[in-house]
Amino acid sequence: MSTISRVPFGVGDASFQAAGGEAGIEHLVADFYRIMDETKSAACVRRLYPDDLSESHERLAAFLSGWLGGPRRYAEKFGSISIPHFHTRWTVGETERDTWLDCMALAIARQAYAADFAAYLLAQLRIPAERILQAGQQRCPASAPQR
Repeated sequence: MSTISRVPFGVGDASFQAAGGEAGIEHLVADFYRIMDETKSAACVRRLYPDDLSESHERLAAFLSGWLGGPRRYAEKFGSISIPHFHTRWTVGETERDTWLDCMALAIARQAYAADFAAYLLAQLRIPAERILQAGQQRCPASAPQR
């Protein structure tokens, strides 16, 4: 009797496949930006983006493809990226981080993902979101919370 074992998310292209490949990622990103446009409370994040979200959509989808273990579309088209450094051009505080993650959580919930992958993906997205916040606080220490 053989046992089929599933490759854990984060290994090889398991996460990319769980996200539905490039088509699934495109759908996730489209829902993410649609939610950002439709949600009043997301205005603090939406203002950081250009009116035309075409390039933002392309960049996020390309990034997620490689980040999830699929084709490295971002590197192919745009070169290498340091996520925290790239985002230091904007002021990203806790409100912006949390709002971005909330929009992504809503977009993830709209996908036909297995519950374990949806939870995994959102948990993984919290890591770069936190690094972006920390990079911004190092750039502008006055915006860091006082202890």
